[in-house]
Amino acid sequence: MAAPFALDRALFRVSGPEARSFLQGILTQDIERLEQSAPLYAALLSPQGKVLADMFVQAGPDEAVLLDAPATRGAALFRRLCIYKLRARIDIEDIGDRYAVMFADTPFEGAHADPRLPDGALGWRKVAPQGEASVLADGASAFERRRLALGVPDLARDCDEDEIFALEALLEELRGVDFQKGCYVGQENVSRMKRRATTRKKFCPLVFDGPSPAIGTSVRAGEIPLGTVRAGGPGRALALLRLDRALAAFEANETLTADGRQVRLDPPPWLILPPREGAPSSVPD
Repeated sequence: MAAPFALDRALFRVSGPEARSFLQGILTQDIERLEQSAPLYAALLSPQGKVLADMFVQAGPDEAVLLDAPATRGAALFRRLCIYKLRARIDIEDIGDRYAVMFADTPFEGAHADPRLPDGALGWRKVAPQGEASVLADGASAFERRRLALGVPDLARDCDEDEIFALEALLEELRGVDFQKGCYVGQENVSRMKRRATTRKKFCPLVFDGPSPAIGTSVRAGEIPLGTVRAGGPGRALALLRLDRALAAFEANETLTADGRQVRLDPPPWLILPPREGAPSSVPD
């Protein structure tokens, strides 16, 4: 097993008698299900239902709740939490100077499986004092290869803040939204898109020969733009696409291209495909 290493993350501690009820009212996940044994994946949305920041939510000591978010979204997330606080009896503390998030491919002492995919497919993580967290030079690139292989977006890198709706960001597939909980910020649009099955733009992996097209490269069916490449490596990329149109083009034997090169859709088995009238529900081999 490779030694655990530190990820570049922002960490906040929300404490006080109303900490859980405060987070329950603003995040997509059901905080009442939070247990010491497992973190939850969640997001803070805009009132229109678009993703502002995704995060892991973990039970901390003394009934506190720890938020583990992308470092690049940390400052904006902290400001928004403070705005929403109003008169809630809570304290919000940035603890990133004292604690770090450790990651490894396989279980290690005190770690929890990444909750987005089953069986620890996305590795294992632990919030630990800074002194325990070693830095691995190629750790970030190793994790990048892993999540691209699985088709999982990094919402702090693969899209802009307030760019895409929660279900376009695959929060449903990755266990980041609870459709049974009460109201939260952006809940109305999330529920409407779920109920009406109107989520047609989604992240989906592409496969091809050679190096990845540049980030931002248009993916096309003939001259029709379908979306853009958002992340990539040799032979594989992740694109944000009008997936219904891309699937329809595939099923009509139209060639998909990016930067003039042929690419092929490679949706993971857990991806919920958008409806297309009269079309099969999965992509054939």
